Amino acid sequence: MFDLQGRVAIVTGASRGIGRAIAVTLARQGAWVGVNYARNAQAAEETLAAMRAAGGDGELLPFDVSDSAAVTEAVDGLAARRGGLHIAVANAGIAVDGLLLRMKDDDLARTFATNVNGALYLARASVRLMMKAKWGRFLAVSSVVGQTGNVGQTAYAASKAALEGAARSIAREYASRNITANVIAPGFIDTDMTAALPDAMRSKILEGVPLGRLGSAEDVAAAALYLASNEAGYVTGQVLNVNGGLYV
Repeated sequence: MFDLQGRVAIVTGASRGIGRAIAVTLARQGAWVGVNYARNAQAAEETLAAMRAAGGDGELLPFDVSDSAAVTEAVDGLAARRGGLHIAVANAGIAVDGLLLRMKDDDLARTFATNVNGALYLARASVRLMMKAKWGRFLAVSSVVGQTGNVGQTAYAASKAALEGAARSIAREYASRNITANVIAPGFIDTDMTAALPDAMRSKILEGVPLGRLGSAEDVAAAALYLASNEAGYVTGQVLNVNGGLYV
């Protein structure tokens, strides 16, 4: 099950955390994975090394997801080199935290440029190629915050909620071409970001998680693998929550 041999994938924001785990997992199952990153080349190299250690392979794709032309060029180049594109994972995202009344126009613009526009640019560039292959999987990584809201994260929550509407629309538009579109909504995942939280805050968060632990990046990657596989061919327009029961 979940065999991705012969598939070509791209994962944005794959230099660390959830993106890295997804890239490694897809590569382990046989996909050739384009590892996107914006700035940290060393971290991206580490992702590629981890993919190879897991028995897979891929290549580095440095570009800014908020740059439409750069996204299209990278996706088209990957497809030209590898004979197509089948799986696109929009994982790259930023969080500019702050109360609404203190939010600057630039903070809002940057958040949506990366989190929403970047995902749509990737989807638009990828769907054209998936139509040629008559098979495709588009995945967007959202957040539980997009469902529940959170104090100090109005822009981030709005951007993540937007991904759900986008994926549902893409699912309807391209279902007849054997292309699915789904969203993964992680809860609190043990990454560099959550590692920086004070112990008191981490304890408070865990009180609200029925499973009693933070999730791992691999928990999210397992969900991505399923949605990217043949086995999920009848699943589209859905949001798969990976949150330990935090939001049900």
